[in-house]
Amino acid sequence: MKFTTLFFDLDDTLYPGDNGLWHAIKNRISQYTTERMGIPEAVAEPLRQHYFEQYGTTLRGLQIHHHVDTAEYLAYVHDVPLKDFLQPNPALRTIIQALPTRKFIFTNADVPHANRVLDALGLLDCFDGVIDVLALAPYCKPTPESFEIALRLAGEPDPARCVMIDDLRRTTRAARASGLYSILYGQPDPQSDADAAFTDWSLLPAILNGRP
Repeated sequence: MKFTTLFFDLDDTLYPGDNGLWHAIKNRISQYTTERMGIPEAVAEPLRQHYFEQYGTTLRGLQIHHHVDTAEYLAYVHDVPLKDFLQPNPALRTIIQALPTRKFIFTNADVPHANRVLDALGLLDCFDGVIDVLALAPYCKPTPESFEIALRLAGEPDPARCVMIDDLRRTTRAARASGLYSILYGQPDPQSDADAAFTDWSLLPAILNGRP
């Protein structure tokens, strides 16, 4: 394998995007803007989506325009009962552990949320570290600066030796533009947004070895 470092997105990538967890987090984001910031309920959800699309995360928009308390926000929006959505995934654990590379979580969430999710999935000891939204500040995926920071923190200066696995086309597209090999999860066709795509984790080793 020509790659040394794999970056894995967390939410909607290491677990199915239709299991309800991300929907619960999005609801918590909207609730935060209404309950803690006094933004009208009718405005909260459109504002959440607008900031997400414009800045990469709702948090970045709230930081720029509302000077939100970052720690309070992250604690609030991730306060969801993970046991209602996640369970250990031994098959995925076997696949990830067998990959002969360094492996990092690269997420727009924070380390506490990442560790809780990994623990619920039985994957907590499968990764060499977590690169989170606080480490990326003032940037976040999919900005070019976020990939530069991730490479530096991972200790790999050559993006061509790195892989980004993500469920969002905008992220795989940006990773590819930054020189990483990008793989789109959850879609059968990468189109022009990634170098490869898959829906079945068992296919990942072959993709990484050039046998899509």
